Amino acid sequence: MFPHHREREQPIFCSRAHVFQIDPTTKRNWIPASKHAVTVSFFYDANRNVYRIISVGGTKAIINCTVTPSMTFTKTSQKFGQWADSRANTVYGLGFATEQQLHQFSEKFKEVKDAARLAREKSQDKELANTALSIAAPQFSQSPPVMCVNGPEDKLFRSQSADITLSSEKERIKKMLSEGSICEMNLEAEFFSLQDSNTKLVAALHEANANVEQWKKQLTAYQEETDRLREQVAELEAHGGHGPSERLKDELTQSLEELEALLKAKDEEIHILQSKKVEYHEMEHDRDEAIHRLRETEMRNAELERRIQNTEQNLNNSLEDRDRMDSEVQRAIEILDIKIFDLNDLRQSLVKLIDK
Repeated sequence: MFPHHREREQPIFCSRAHVFQIDPTTKRNWIPASKHAVTVSFFYDANRNVYRIISVGGTKAIINCTVTPSMTFTKTSQKFGQWADSRANTVYGLGFATEQQLHQFSEKFKEVKDAARLAREKSQDKELANTALSIAAPQFSQSPPVMCVNGPEDKLFRSQSADITLSSEKERIKKMLSEGSICEMNLEAEFFSLQDSNTKLVAALHEANANVEQWKKQLTAYQEETDRLREQVAELEAHGGHGPSERLKDELTQSLEELEALLKAKDEEIHILQSKKVEYHEMEHDRDEAIHRLRETEMRNAELERRIQNTEQNLNNSLEDRDRMDSEVQRAIEILDIKIFDLNDLRQSLVKLIDK
């Protein structure tokens, strides 16, 4: 499917990211499209003047999206972004390793989007020019006749007006629910990023704790060795010997300086690990806040769904009332037709009677 296009398409930008797609059923949750980071590339087709975003995992195309001027790439967190593909009826999400990679992809998306817009405008200009040459005379269309109904059917129009009001209220609530769903998706993506960072920090802390225990034992041994060497140096200074004792003193002093430098380096490593532990606690706090915001969003969505159900129920009731009113109006029209027919017969009878 792809080799024929690849012959005339050229890659213009590449990046690596975790690919996600929106759940087509709930339109809220993200579904991972790849188990690990994959290459996401922008391709340009010079023959058709078309830009595409393509990502392949193994032998399967994860992303095959044609960039259009109406598309927008939105950054939902420091390392996550998304855009909607109306042709594929889905939303793609990309999780990058660094904020810089996300920024580079976003800038390239804007650049390609502007290029696609210019290409479409040129194509439309050509089509308009061809159309203008092919048209010989302007064609006018007549507007359909407008029917005006008076009398009892005014009730029907009032019912239709109420129906339109309910429909607009329903659309407004659906829009609110959609905005809540987008907010929930952003929170889920942020929660996923925090969870990934949390896992890495936990693994690093476990490794650091094991190293700290080992370093503490080494420090204790080094301190004991340092104390012993200091005692030997003090004894040598007390005796005030020369010759071999002086050389031994220099060697002990050098060993003592090396051990002190090693102790200082180990202390710095311990301080670094302690600072990482503080960062881990801050990350846990951020994760708890993200979970709390996610739960609040779910509660708001549940409330919006309940309001939509009530609105739909009111709309159904209004439709039933309108149908009932239609039947009443139809009955009134039938009765009116009968009365008019009776009056016509009576008028004809009177005319005959007068003629006689």
